[in-house]
Amino acid sequence: MALLAVTAVGVGTLLAVPAAAAAAEGPADPWISQPADGLYRFTVPDSVVRSQVGSAPAGLAVEGNFGPGHSMAQLNLGLSGGSWTATIGPLEPGQYYFQYKATVAGSEQLVTFRNPATEQTVTAQPSYGTFFIDGESAAWQADVPAGGQLHTLTYESTAAGAEREAQVWTPPSYDPNRAEEYPVLYLLQDSGQAHTEWTELGRAAQILDNLAVEGEIEPMVVVMADGDSTDVRTEILDDLLPAARDEFHISDDASDQAIAGIGRGAAQALTLMVTDPGEFSKVGSFSGSLAGGITAAKASQINAGTDLVRLYVGNTTDRSYNQNVALTAKLDAAGVEYEFDGVNPASGDSWETWQESLHDFAPRLFQDVENHGMSEGHRALEGTHTLPAPGTTPTPWIDEHGVVTFETGTEFASAKNVTVWANWGPAGNWLRIPMEKSGDRWRLNLGPLEGGSYYYKFVVDRVDRKDAGNPTTVDSEVNWSTFYVAGDGIRGEFTGDVAPELRGTVQTMSYPTLAGSQPRSAYVWTPPGYDPERAEAYPVFYLQHGGGQTWSDWVKVGRAAQILDNHYANGTIRPMVVVMANGNGVDFPKEITQNLLPTTEAAFNVSSDPAQRALAGLSMGSGHALSTLYAHPGTFGYIGAFSAFTAPPANADVAAINAGTKLLSVYTGDIQDFTYQNTMSLISALESRGVEHEFNPPIPGPHSWDVWQKALIDFLPKLFVAETASGVPVHAEIAEGENGVLALSVADFGDGVSMSAPENLGDRLRLTAELPEVSVADSRTAQQAGLGGWTVAAQAQAFVSGGQRIDADHLGWSPRVLTPRPGLVAGDELATALDGGLGLGTSGELATATAEGRFGSATLGADLRLDVPVGTQPGSYTSVLSISLFPVD
Repeated sequence: MALLAVTAVGVGTLLAVPAAAAAAEGPADPWISQPADGLYRFTVPDSVVRSQVGSAPAGLAVEGNFGPGHSMAQLNLGLSGGSWTATIGPLEPGQYYFQYKATVAGSEQLVTFRNPATEQTVTAQPSYGTFFIDGESAAWQADVPAGGQLHTLTYESTAAGAEREAQVWTPPSYDPNRAEEYPVLYLLQDSGQAHTEWTELGRAAQILDNLAVEGEIEPMVVVMADGDSTDVRTEILDDLLPAARDEFHISDDASDQAIAGIGRGAAQALTLMVTDPGEFSKVGSFSGSLAGGITAAKASQINAGTDLVRLYVGNTTDRSYNQNVALTAKLDAAGVEYEFDGVNPASGDSWETWQESLHDFAPRLFQDVENHGMSEGHRALEGTHTLPAPGTTPTPWIDEHGVVTFETGTEFASAKNVTVWANWGPAGNWLRIPMEKSGDRWRLNLGPLEGGSYYYKFVVDRVDRKDAGNPTTVDSEVNWSTFYVAGDGIRGEFTGDVAPELRGTVQTMSYPTLAGSQPRSAYVWTPPGYDPERAEAYPVFYLQHGGGQTWSDWVKVGRAAQILDNHYANGTIRPMVVVMANGNGVDFPKEITQNLLPTTEAAFNVSSDPAQRALAGLSMGSGHALSTLYAHPGTFGYIGAFSAFTAPPANADVAAINAGTKLLSVYTGDIQDFTYQNTMSLISALESRGVEHEFNPPIPGPHSWDVWQKALIDFLPKLFVAETASGVPVHAEIAEGENGVLALSVADFGDGVSMSAPENLGDRLRLTAELPEVSVADSRTAQQAGLGGWTVAAQAQAFVSGGQRIDADHLGWSPRVLTPRPGLVAGDELATALDGGLGLGTSGELATATAEGRFGSATLGADLRLDVPVGTQPGSYTSVLSISLFPVD
């Protein structure tokens, strides 16, 4: 392995978690604090909860749009010291709305409330509070100092027989005396909403402000009207339009009038398009539908009088999805000309979908537009979406887009509340999402979920229950079930099944134990092609579970076998044997040295050389790994501690630890991980005692499998490779003529590789450089190499500059083979995070040689590129690129 220093000068930072503004905007909720970037803590006084509920609650949660696809999900709060508290995050930038929900014991009644010391901010949802998180991805929704103005229009509604109000946005340049009247867009809300929700939850004013100051919309007036009427023609055409024209300098020309709405409001807009064609020249439908038919004559009138009809819909969780399938078919059959923005894959019938709809629709009004297709990343309607019939399929049912459907049996028919509790919140936070009653069963349809593995249980009237329709089991948590969703990202890439022929073998090994006379069991993973008679013994890695868990959890919940399979298939780990044993209730240093090691070495072709042994664990298992290191220094060359604790005892032989340990690597979650402070104390103790170690950047997330899976994914490629010192470039040269050598060398790079000055590409800054030439010399005999070849892979550390940081997934490359020949292939190009890739934040393949192409010298290269957001903090940033050579069996 060679460590290559890479320096980027004059670019800015990208934090590991999204930057955020103050926790609350407008009427702030003092119950919300921000303990770290992107993390939000809710602290609710118990005395206030009791006053709202009338008694001590059986439980308290904060319910907000924190769930997958921005679904409403519940984060449980725990009572401690007179307050109920919980932390969630990192939350992505955007608008959040939430309420507190207490459960009354016995009746299971749910009492919702907001902080009574705050003002009501959502008209139709008096228990809601809101806060906005600023950030680059939500910049189009942020406050604009020089934005437009909001007004209240009061008018007499003959349809309602009462006085009504509308909200009116005027652009920043609004001039009531302008010679030319302004065009106008009318927006209608859905049933169950107030017209004010366009600004209270939809942030319509901010969206329009940003579009206006960027010059992306024609200056217009936007009227957000109350469409809660059964006589929409009278309400809109006879009452609202004349009142708006009287109060504001707007045109009454049909070419200057547009209308759009959500749900019922969209249906009203489409109905007016049919009943009064040409009254509005532009019509938008957000999650809408249309009752009744359209005659050929009416279609001709619509086409003649309407410049734009554009339809918007969310993913299959949008209740109007099938209605939009029917709507497009109806318009097609009638010959009505329209545009379709495509299915929004990220969310269903939610404000996140409708915000994007408004952001796309408004710039298309009253000006020429070249692009009339779907928004980027959207997809076509794929026909009617139908869920399996009740009781006909194991749950959960997962479609090709990551939308997941859960269903109970009929055993909970009399339950009052049923939720699904799972690790599907931000960074693996555990959230409960309510199910809906469907006959004698309960169902939940949500998504999309990010790629990765999940574990869950039903909570039925506050009692944990197993999903009987899911055949998976977890030995340590009998109510848990598991499932996997294919998709992008680290966990999606590494926790899925590889092709059967590429999988290792998982078998059970019995071993004697200090815990009693009965033997214990361990899972053992052996790599594909494992040869018990191979001349060279395999390295061996012992991987331990945590407290409250057992030996099967790394396989059944952590999906360690899939992680190993994927790494091996990628050529990023050496062939090794992995042993996952039971660490409960024993003196683990004695157990592993007296029982596990001898049994494993007798049963499998594994090395007894300490340099070919590794030991790691999570939580309690990290304590086992570290205590073994302290008690038996030099027994294991590699030590990993995930969510770690256990500082070196006073009598620890630090010199022996350092001499016998090639790598001690420590991982932790963020401050949500309850062992975080223990890990910080451990790092301080290791530093003060002089124990050589590597401390990895905290992984966003709590004390959870999401964190430990990512730690394992990162840790595995570090095992059984040449000894390194972090951050120190290593250059090795071995003459090619020496028989039996497989060696790696990197061309002289001096103090490191300096990347070019940043080039502004509009949406990013790009810095480039060339990787110094990498040479591989393979003079092994056919007997030594067998039928295998070799792989060269690399992985980068984060770029740092003082306290600033750019994550390594912003560094990508395009590998090249400079000495081409059959059997020698360059690795894939790695896209950066700004292009949706993983970059070199995970191990990337530079080149692979088969048995045909391995022999002799090979020279490899790559073009490096670092993409960072425009306007990030300047600084001089340095990273280390680790380049490793692996023999492939």
